[in-house]
Amino acid sequence: MAYKYIDNYREQGGRKQLVELLRKKGIADEQVLAAIGKVPRHYFFDETFWNQAYKDIAFPIGEGQTISQPYTVAYQTELLHIRKGDTVLEIGTGCGYQTCILLELGAKVYTIERQEKLYIRTKQVLPHIGYKANFFCGDGSKGMPKYAPFNKIIVTAGAPFVPEDMLQQLAVGGILVIPVGDEQSQKMVTILKVSDTDYEKVVLDTFRFVPLVGDRAW
Repeated sequence: MAYKYIDNYREQGGRKQLVELLRKKGIADEQVLAAIGKVPRHYFFDETFWNQAYKDIAFPIGEGQTISQPYTVAYQTELLHIRKGDTVLEIGTGCGYQTCILLELGAKVYTIERQEKLYIRTKQVLPHIGYKANFFCGDGSKGMPKYAPFNKIIVTAGAPFVPEDMLQQLAVGGILVIPVGDEQSQKMVTILKVSDTDYEKVVLDTFRFVPLVGDRAW
């Protein structure tokens, strides 16, 4: 993890090029692209690997986890249709890059990570670079009923099914974005909560995430 916070023309130029690449790959939400253009992704890398930060690739962050590919982050974020003031539950904090994108969009973020080392590191780092979220360490597969309902829920790990707990914790009109499949590949699924008992589900493109581990998952 880099603690030397330098953001000069090289890094800023890298973000501009990344934004243009994501636009060409089909990301159309200009607010999401603007957020990608603001968040200094290289801060989530050891300084040795800063030259990798603005490539459209995933990268190891320790504890068997990765910082997601920027396209994947933008894709999931676009599906959430974040509005300023939305309360968002993020399941799988990781290094906090996705958290920062949500915060840039004006969301109030509750984020949970099961890996204690990642939780401690991310909770310390994000405030240093100007981002404030509500951090928790625990089993995200059960959601966070204490703080529900949420306007949006985003899951950043591959689940074997959609946990019922998450659906119950969505506000009416809320959106859940979750990759569902086996441990090798998943389909991105969005679920709109139409009423307390009705949902609209859409199955989209194939991705590969690290597994969602917990009582309601693997």
